[in-house]
Amino acid sequence: MAFGTQDDTDEVMNEINMTPFVDVMLVLLIIFIITVPVMKHSVNVDLPRATSAPQDQKPDTIRLSVDEKGDYFWNEQRVTEADLLPRLQAEAARDPQPELHLRGDRDARYERVAQALAAAQQSGLRKIGFITEPKSP
Repeated sequence: MAFGTQDDTDEVMNEINMTPFVDVMLVLLIIFIITVPVMKHSVNVDLPRATSAPQDQKPDTIRLSVDEKGDYFWNEQRVTEADLLPRLQAEAARDPQPELHLRGDRDARYERVAQALAAAQQSGLRKIGFITEPKSP
């Protein structure tokens, strides 16, 4: 073996290797096949234009209280038991219906609170809640 001689197998390749080029082109073709349907809508729909204002109309709140004697108070105004049901029915007919917050004194008879609750249900009020105070530590 002599140094400095050139063998036929040591020739420089003058051709471009096409395999990596074909691989890259196939990957790009797959990417385009996947992304083209996503970019195009399948059904053209002419949507209507409308403006909508948020409705911040909150229903009124009625505070119905029962004191320790069993008397009823409608928003801090004394009402008789006979006036209670007509008032509740009038409020139930409103749109939107107000919320009824029922507050019973600790020393009030349960019977009076139950009568107020029954009158509220009979009148058709749907939003009734009991108000309590948190227990002190």
